Amino acid sequence: MQQKKDPPLRSDAQRNRERILEVALTELTRCAEVPLSLIAKKACVGQGTFYRNFPNRESLVLEIYRHEMQQVADSAAQLLQSQEPDRALREWMDHLARFAMAKAGLADAIRQATSAPGSPGKPAPTPVADAAEALLRAGEEAGTIRPGVTGEDFILLIAGLWMIDPGGEWRPQVTRLLDLVMAGLRTGSAGPPVGILPEQTISDRP
Repeated sequence: MQQKKDPPLRSDAQRNRERILEVALTELTRCAEVPLSLIAKKACVGQGTFYRNFPNRESLVLEIYRHEMQQVADSAAQLLQSQEPDRALREWMDHLARFAMAKAGLADAIRQATSAPGSPGKPAPTPVADAAEALLRAGEEAGTIRPGVTGEDFILLIAGLWMIDPGGEWRPQVTRLLDLVMAGLRTGSAGPPVGILPEQTISDRP
């Protein structure tokens, strides 16, 4: 007898949840105080469906942040499967930039969600740092990325992304910043190896 096929992984409930997140990201980026009823209406779900997924504004905002961060992290492995490590890293940095701009637009909503009494704190950027680590190690093994740079180093290097105004013409500025970071990461870039201080350290200077 023929076995029954497993049900599709992407159920109606999952589609509803992802549609809510997609609409909420757009609407909350525009206005942190957007009514939840408007998000539900634009996502084409009923109030009951909405609140089963997200019982309050705080849970919705924090899930958007986690979801977007995980999407960026997951894209690193996908890029490594189809491109050389250095090209994968540079393209992934563009994914990260778009996440940074979305996060900046959500700043007010995230601040309200994490400051509410009893709410959990903002999730740590662990998935993104882990993804950066994987890309850097792949580039190091391929000989295209200078050795010793860690995922945490990388997060500090691109911290300037979060200072760029998402409401302005951010793309040219982001491209320039990331190209500069990438130039510093490549093998053969100027400066001592990572972790090796110049001959005259800061403590040696008069």
